[in-house]
Amino acid sequence: MNDLVRHRQIIELLRDRPFASVRELQERLGVSAATIRRDIDKIDQSGGARKVYGGISALDGAASQATAFARPYDENRDLAVDAKRQIAELASTMVLDGDAVIVNGGSTCYHLGVKLAERNVRLFTNSMPLAAYLGEHGKCSLTIAGGELHREPRVIYSPSQPANFFASKFFLGAQGISPDGLLESHPLMVRAIQELSRNVDQVIVLADSRKFSIHARHVALPLARVGVLITDDGLSDQHAKMLEAAGVALRIAPNGGLG
Repeated sequence: MNDLVRHRQIIELLRDRPFASVRELQERLGVSAATIRRDIDKIDQSGGARKVYGGISALDGAASQATAFARPYDENRDLAVDAKRQIAELASTMVLDGDAVIVNGGSTCYHLGVKLAERNVRLFTNSMPLAAYLGEHGKCSLTIAGGELHREPRVIYSPSQPANFFASKFFLGAQGISPDGLLESHPLMVRAIQELSRNVDQVIVLADSRKFSIHARHVALPLARVGVLITDDGLSDQHAKMLEAAGVALRIAPNGGLG
């Protein structure tokens, strides 16, 4: 793949999202980090996009529409942290001693896993950051998904090693939420979510209120499959009614502002 083809692919990617990291572009295009950085420099110099710390950003207004777009894990991790912690705190009260639970990859679910670290529960996760934390600090029974590590979106997955773990509750996040259901931009996350959802009694979504205005390409689960959704008090009446119409039980985390 020559330079011009890579540059065109990078710019095309930025039409659907505001930012792409060096690491993500390296994995997508199959070239070295040094090559990606040179590509970013050239695209920035040509005015096609803007060089930023850690990657490349769409020009102001290029990716701004009525809805925002899904962000990679490393960027999303540091957004709405207070709301995510409050949502995770409320979610942890739904876990009983002795429960078997699945905690999916994602930044809000990571906070839930941290709160369950010393609980008497059986916990399965495909999240590499959470597995590393629980291996170092946790006392709960821990089962880790088998397969390869996918550095974006930081999960372990293999289509040839389906999870053989059955649980009462499946906690997961979403890159976006619409009337169609839970949205994800990464096909791997869609497959993992769909497979894990078959092994549980109840699906519980942890999503701060920003997620209702974020667009992602694929529907991972329909809203009808969701039992409970936990969010913050920034949720609009319109989106609350959408969840109610779909039969989703709504719980609002106290003091869950998006700071």
